[in-house]
Amino acid sequence: MTIANPNYPVRIEIERPERLSRLLPFVKWLLALPHYVALYLLGIVAYIALVFAFFAVLFTGHYPRAVFDYLVGFERWRLRVTAYLLLQTDRYPPFSLSDDPGYPVHLEIDYPERIARWRPLLNWLLVIPALFAAAIIAMIAFLAVIVAFFAILFTGRFPDGLFDTVLVAERWSARTIVYAVWMTEAYPPFVWA
Repeated sequence: MTIANPNYPVRIEIERPERLSRLLPFVKWLLALPHYVALYLLGIVAYIALVFAFFAVLFTGHYPRAVFDYLVGFERWRLRVTAYLLLQTDRYPPFSLSDDPGYPVHLEIDYPERIARWRPLLNWLLVIPALFAAAIIAMIAFLAVIVAFFAILFTGRFPDGLFDTVLVAERWSARTIVYAVWMTEAYPPFVWA
């Protein structure tokens, strides 16, 4: 059982597999190439959507629902590819912005009814401590994935503690990104979860 999410508008769950392929970690980066291309192109659209959302929030105090849903889908797709590359699943990620209940990686982000109109102007400053903490946790997770690579190579299992460390890093990353682009007003919690 993975560690639980705190009460926060961004929730990530990744189902821990019992067994993983011992050889697949050698080629996952290559198999994910089509996803890199798709995410790059979708990222261009996400950037344009963020510019639109910037002005929408600045002038109306509301995040446009269609833009919000697109950005959630983009983040969901990015997370599935990241979990695949970080050896947390052997299931190939679907090419989809929508949630796939059959896939072991799940992301939910609550839609905010209102966002303070000043956030697009000053959020970049407020997010700096969370970015710093997320970067440190990401470095720890990178080391955990290196150790897990060898564990998977010899045992076919991703050790529980290392799996949870990588999961925590993915949660911190997603929470920080979502906060940075004004999709929530709740500051990312400084908890190991």
